[in-house]
Amino acid sequence: MSRTIDLIRASKLPSNMMQFAAKGALSVPPDENIEILVYLAKHNKVFGDLARMTLAGWDEKASLVAAADPKTPQEVLDYLIAPENLRPKLLPSLLENPSVQNSELAKFAISASQESIDAMLQSTRVRASAGVLDVLGSNPYLKPEQSALVASLLRPNQQQLPSTPVEATPGQSGNALAANTSDPAEEADVTEEGVEVPDEAVSAYLTEHANEIAAEQDKPFQPVGGIVDLLGTNYFPVSENKTMTEIATSTDEAVAPVAVASTAATAAKAVGPAPGQRDNTVQKINRLDVKGRIQLAMKGNKEERSILIRDGTKVVALAVLDAPKISDGEVEKFALQKNVLEAVLRQIPLKRRFMKNYIVVRNLVSNPRTPLDLGLGLMKHLMVQDLKNISANKEVSETVRKLAMKMYKQKLDSANRK
Repeated sequence: MSRTIDLIRASKLPSNMMQFAAKGALSVPPDENIEILVYLAKHNKVFGDLARMTLAGWDEKASLVAAADPKTPQEVLDYLIAPENLRPKLLPSLLENPSVQNSELAKFAISASQESIDAMLQSTRVRASAGVLDVLGSNPYLKPEQSALVASLLRPNQQQLPSTPVEATPGQSGNALAANTSDPAEEADVTEEGVEVPDEAVSAYLTEHANEIAAEQDKPFQPVGGIVDLLGTNYFPVSENKTMTEIATSTDEAVAPVAVASTAATAAKAVGPAPGQRDNTVQKINRLDVKGRIQLAMKGNKEERSILIRDGTKVVALAVLDAPKISDGEVEKFALQKNVLEAVLRQIPLKRRFMKNYIVVRNLVSNPRTPLDLGLGLMKHLMVQDLKNISANKEVSETVRKLAMKMYKQKLDSANRK
């Protein structure tokens, strides 16, 4: 004997009965009722909306039974775990259901809310799954203490870390940082200017990008936007380099920024420091070839990184983002800068550590120089107030503003319904 769900799949049920089905009013067992509703919600254009509304308010006890039962059809489980459909009280049961695939848990983890993150970190199954934890670790809503817990769970052979941030705070010493974690991978994420960067890290970058370096080896330092925009006209002492200052102040940087930068670089190399005086940072950088600037980007200090991130040579600018000593605060500023290469803005989201920082995500979306596809993709991670602010930001594109307003209204409506 055919089940009702089979008749619905074969389009053999009358229209009035289909409407009853979408309301969950058919006289069928509870497990089949929810299977019918999910099928209609996903595949029926006429009754799909009604079925989704019915599922959203479906009996909690029956929903919990379905969420916990390994025999529940895969389509039903996938529907229940989807972020747009999830009912928070069902999450613990779904997380422990072996029939819910890890790939679905990982898909859910990337944008899970704070409430859902807490539930996932309490789940025995999630805590034992390196793949799901790794994805959860890149969720931008993750709090520092949750991030530390995820890191400790990914190191099963080590003692669990305390629930404190592992990033350095202003004034924190290298010893204090070492006390937070003994794992080398975590130490690479902390930021201390006194920490020595191993030559191996620089060598690995030089080897990986050998072809690009060879092609750009003789290219001088040319900051995006020009020298004047980078440092201002008073940065270079007139006594050391009057010609360069005069050129910089008399040239329209919007018309010829590269010319200004190129002339400045040439002048600095030719003049050199006065006897008994040291180079300033830009003069020091101007005397370096591409390979030298890469080494400085990875081993230098905060000021040097803030200048080299603006380098018009892509392989140099990207080396800044690979610097072991770079701080979250620096990346937050880079994400908002308009005078960096597009490649820099595209590279930031590829670093899992940076994407755990909500301010970085927000700044990227707010930056009018961020590529449209990247900004739109990151927008789903923003909070309601930030979506509202971006919708009124006339510096970003109209497309970004419109989508921000749409998502703002959707999240506001969703919050009001709860």
